[in-house]
Amino acid sequence: MRAKITYFVLAAVLVVYFVLVGDRGVLLIREGTPVTIAFGLAVLVMPLIGVWFLWQTTQFARSADQLARELEAEGGLPVDELVRTPGGRIDRDSADAVFAKRRAETEQSPDDWRSWFRLAVAYHDARDTPRARKAMQRAIALHDGKPVRAAGG
Repeated sequence: MRAKITYFVLAAVLVVYFVLVGDRGVLLIREGTPVTIAFGLAVLVMPLIGVWFLWQTTQFARSADQLARELEAEGGLPVDELVRTPGGRIDRDSADAVFAKRRAETEQSPDDWRSWFRLAVAYHDARDTPRARKAMQRAIALHDGKPVRAAGG
């Protein structure tokens, strides 16, 4: 729950920032000189890219959360079997062992979104965020019946 609150606070701050930057871009365009118009247009591109990125990230998070709720309702969420240090950090060898198990599970059922979801969690626990995101994207695509590229997580 704390992560959701943090996300929404940061998203709100970003939206305010986009509005402020967009306002500056409009002011530059209103100056009317070729240089200020060019700078104004360039400045307006930044909030547009930011809004697109924020939208994509929000949609990804919502889809992943939907999958987690569905998997939880089925009783299929991965059990936390990770060993932790006294400080609460995940032990690397433990994360690697769980990852190997999840990878084998996914290789046996490459078209099952549930195994890809659990693999994404294992990647995340192993601190491999890019691969965790790709595995979760694949889980979402499989769940939604969308075409999936040949290369996997």
